[in-house]
Amino acid sequence: MLKNNFLKQKLEKGIPVIGTWSIIPSETTIDIISSTEIDFIIIDAEHGPISFEKAQTMCSICESNNVSPVMRIGSIDESNILRALDIGIHCLQIPNVKSVEDVERIINYSKYPPLGRRGFSPFTRAGNYSINNASKLSKNANNNTLLAINIEGAEAIRNIDSILEIDGLDIIFIGLYDISNYLGIPGQVNSKKVEKLLSEITNKINDKNKIAGTITTNKDDIKKYLNMGLKYIVHLVDCEILKSSYTNYINYFHEQKTK
Repeated sequence: MLKNNFLKQKLEKGIPVIGTWSIIPSETTIDIISSTEIDFIIIDAEHGPISFEKAQTMCSICESNNVSPVMRIGSIDESNILRALDIGIHCLQIPNVKSVEDVERIINYSKYPPLGRRGFSPFTRAGNYSINNASKLSKNANNNTLLAINIEGAEAIRNIDSILEIDGLDIIFIGLYDISNYLGIPGQVNSKKVEKLLSEITNKINDKNKIAGTITTNKDDIKKYLNMGLKYIVHLVDCEILKSSYTNYINYFHEQKTK
């Protein structure tokens, strides 16, 4: 990646960042979101109907607004990891990572030699479409592209200490609903037990000089998680924010209409 990684620069300075999930395959929607003071947008190709061609355009729009494009793909698949990185994302986010072996595969597929075995082509957006950038591409990509994983299950939580020992991993995103399920209280994400385990995992992540992240649904959560030491905050999903905003106004309209 030859362009500035705004997200990496902020995190290296210890600055907490906020982003959102983008599941709507729309250039206009992502342009609107990235025109705010948001730091990053996760292009969700795991759950969203977003093609790599569409994602590449969305990346360009994010960068034009000085926002970092992140992409979540559906699995640890070498071909999809390569394609996601070649479109020039600033951070690759992989769901449902369970073990050291999973992380080692991700790094192997994501990094150029000698750190991994990522296939090489400068004729991509990440390579600026030119052989003239070939000498810079592998070093810059290895140094500047962030790798994030989602901790989403009991096995991953049990393996967190060994996972954090691996070099090349930058961000650990903690699934709150998965923590609650692990503790036997599914869905109770605001319980003291969940908060205690989240705090313990976050402290471990910070002790290894990596970045802890999670999702928030309200302002109180944002304050709580920042105070806990999480720095990669993802607030809701674009479709949820859009629908809830319209729902509030439409409901208000119907309430006034019947008075």
